[in-house]
Amino acid sequence: MAGDTQGLSDKALSIFAFAAYHRLLSGGRVASVVRKDGAGHEADAEGVAELESRGLATADETRIDLGAAAEAFTEQLVEAMRREAGR
Repeated sequence: MAGDTQGLSDKALSIFAFAAYHRLLSGGRVASVVRKDGAGHEADAEGVAELESRGLATADETRIDLGAAAEAFTEQLVEAMRREAGR
């Protein structure tokens, strides 16, 4: 099912954690994240494949483009962190 976020693996969630990090720093919605930056950061290949198979993202060698459901899920994660922090 396209856009399904239920039961995501930790490897897939790690990509959302990175997107949430960028969301918190930039203050703006995040539509893509770096997959491989050439300086040591690389998203987990199994996590990327999982997001692609669920229709949540598309990826090439260097970036992961989040679909609408993935962008919304990233926003939900950020809001959940804020709630837990009492904000």
